[in-house]
Amino acid sequence: MTMKTELLKGDITKIKVDAVVNAANSSLLGGGGVDGAIHRAGGPEILEECKAIRNRQGKCDTGKAVVTKAGNLPAKYVIHTVGPVWDNDEEKCSKLLADCYRNSLQLAENLKIKSIAFPNISTGVYRFPKELAAKIAIDEVRKFEPDSIEKVIFVCFDDENNMIYKKLLE
Repeated sequence: MTMKTELLKGDITKIKVDAVVNAANSSLLGGGGVDGAIHRAGGPEILEECKAIRNRQGKCDTGKAVVTKAGNLPAKYVIHTVGPVWDNDEEKCSKLLADCYRNSLQLAENLKIKSIAFPNISTGVYRFPKELAAKIAIDEVRKFEPDSIEKVIFVCFDDENNMIYKKLLE
């Protein structure tokens, strides 16, 4: 089965998909950027589930992913993944970012999800170089062999990321 990939410029909290991926921080308690937007739009149910996950397992490690319901979002689930903070160690950071995409896709498969939307993980306050991050995201999605996922949407919030993805997806 092959997955269709789409590129959208806009607000990930408004996209109707089975699962939205959140670029979370390791505390899982919300933050800035896409994380804050998802928590604000999704409402308190997401934070409550995140707290329950924390109580069970502690913080979420970089590269790992956990899932909650989507609260008030037009999705069924939010997959929270913790991207790496860029520290100029390209090999280490690239592997961790690839893990974010792979683990999120695997979690989506386990839930029999058909559609999933990804933000530009780690490219905001975590300063991951946008070109490299986009290349890793697209490579991981192309390598993934799905059983249930039919569509992956890359959602870019800004023009710069949108142009980079557009170029790489052509």
